[in-house]
Formats: sequence, structure tokens, C-alpha cells
Amino acid sequence: MNTRKKIVSLGAAALSLCMCVTLGACEGQLPQPAKATASASASPNLTTDQEKKMRTQILEAIQKCNDAKTTDGLDKVMSGPELAVRTSEITVAQKTGNLDAKTTIPTDITQTIIPTDSGWPRSVFTITTTTEDQQSKRLLVFDQESARQNYKLWGVARLFQGVQMPKFTVPEIGAQMGADNDSNLKMTPKEAVAQYADVLQNGTNSKYANDFADDYLRQELATLSQTVQQGMERNKGTQSQTFTPVDGQIRIMRSADGGDLVVAQINSEWTRTAGEGRESQPASDSEKALFGDGKATSTMRVTYVNVVALYVPSAKSNAKVTAVGAERQAVKVEAI
Repeated sequence: MNTRKKIVSLGAAALSLCMCVTLGACEGQLPQPAKATASASASPNLTTDQEKKMRTQILEAIQKCNDAKTTDGLDKVMSGPELAVRTSEITVAQKTGNLDAKTTIPTDITQTIIPTDSGWPRSVFTITTTTEDQQSKRLLVFDQESARQNYKLWGVARLFQGVQMPKFTVPEIGAQMGADNDSNLKMTPKEAVAQYADVLQNGTNSKYANDFADDYLRQELATLSQTVQQGMERNKGTQSQTFTPVDGQIRIMRSADGGDLVVAQINSEWTRTAGEGRESQPASDSEKALFGDGKATSTMRVTYVNVVALYVPSAKSNAKVTAVGAERQAVKVEAI
């Protein structure tokens, strides 16, 4: 007979925070669009009416999946990190009976940033209003891979409280999409994502910590890690987290001041090992739903998809790279 004690819950409230980091009820401050100059020759490849029609059709299809608690058909309207995130959220809802409130995507918007670039692939950035229960605004990223393919919702990030969003020359002339190797910035977008992943993993001990402004996601992860560590130490357990950018999963839009708004996927793994012959158990309803009928062992590993939105200033600016929004969702729970 197995005489090992099951590990005492590390605090459902604390661990449920890792499943759904509360990103603040007050939305970021949105500037007025910068005025287009008379000499501007670029023009958007998508009208605001077309963007509204595209967005409405996608959100209606997503809502149908939400209402039916099914993932069937999600891949027709979602791609990239958002497909993985919403698939997990609905899987959890199938077991718990309810979708998390954070899955809400308002249908009304405050701003849309439409690319002026010709050709494909192309992305559209759209910022929603707050939700009816005053959750923060969402930054939506829609992707169109080719002229013959429909737009899909690629990423969603909830804006942090009080953030200052960059200005874009919209709707007069739209905005130009950026490149991940743009060297006219404090650091290239690709470098910014990799270095921010290191900051999320190592906190103030990261060698890049001083290059990034403090932000809500970093604060919440640090608090969560400290809370769980206290429980682990009582039972001589251990925990560790690793954060890894996903190649190619990055979308960029140029701002009017020469900086870039960067949205990227960073995957992470959180490994928790119970001490003193105990079993490491799921400690929230979401973790339990994803773990299912798995057999517990001393070690549990939870895989997350993190969508982060970073503002990378131009090389001439004195500002630091700043995270303006994020989404974090567990997508896999396993005993190892």
C-alpha cells in the first residue's frame, strides 16, 4: 500500500493565480492617432469597415464555440498562440462547467491599427473597449497568411493598468509592420522578446533586468513564486520555471515615434517537486481539469503559453522596453 502522504495544497488561490494572472481592471491610456502628413503616400490595405466585418465574423464564431464548450472549428478562426490558449480554456470549461471571465473579448473597439504594407502575410492590431464587468481592454492581433486565406485571431493580450500605448498614424494612413531584426531600436524585437523571457525567468537577477521597466506580469509572477516557495520549503520541495520564446511567433507594428509594438509568444514550464515522499498534486480547478485522470508522482510539470505585448522604443529614446499587456494560460499538466 502506498504510504506516501499527498502534498498539502500549495494554496489554491495562489496557484490559480498562475492559471489566470489578474491583469487589472483599469485599461491602459490610449493616445489620439497621430496626424497624417499631406505627403504620406501609403494607404491601408483594409478599410475600417472591412476590419469590423472581419472581426465581427471571427468573434461570433468564437462565441459559438464558447457557448457550446467545444473546440471544433476553432482552427478556422484562430491560429498561433491564441488557438492553444482558447483550446485549453474551453477544455477546462468542459470539466468545470464555466469559462473563465478572462476569456471575454469585447465586440466594441477603441482603435484599430491597419498595415499599409503591400503583400502577405499581414497583421492587424485592434484594441477593444473594457468588458462589461470592467476588465481591461484587449489587444487583438489578426493574421492573414495570404490573399486567398481568411484572417484569423492570432493573439490576445490584456492591457495592464495605467500603461501608455504608443501612437500610430491611423486611420488616415495606417501603420507599417515592423521586422524582428529592426536595428533602429533600443534592441531588435527578437532580442527584446528573448531578453524579456530571461527577465521573467530570473527576475531581478537577470542581466537584462535594468533594460526593462517594471510591469504587472513580472510583479505577479514574482509574488506567486515567493508564495509557492514558502509552501515548498515547509516540505523540503523545490520549484523552477523556464521561459522560452517561440520561433516565428512574433508580430510587430511600427509606431509614429519610431518604436515598435511587439506581440510575441513565450512558452514556459513550471516544475514543482514535493519533498519527504509526498505526491505533487494539481492545486486548482484548472490544473485538475487539464491533469484529468493522470497518476500523480512526486513531480508535476505545468506548461504555459504566455502572450506578451512589449513596446520597444527607438534607439534615440531614453525610455526602457516596457511590457504593456499579457495573457498567460496553462495548456498542459503532467506528472513526470
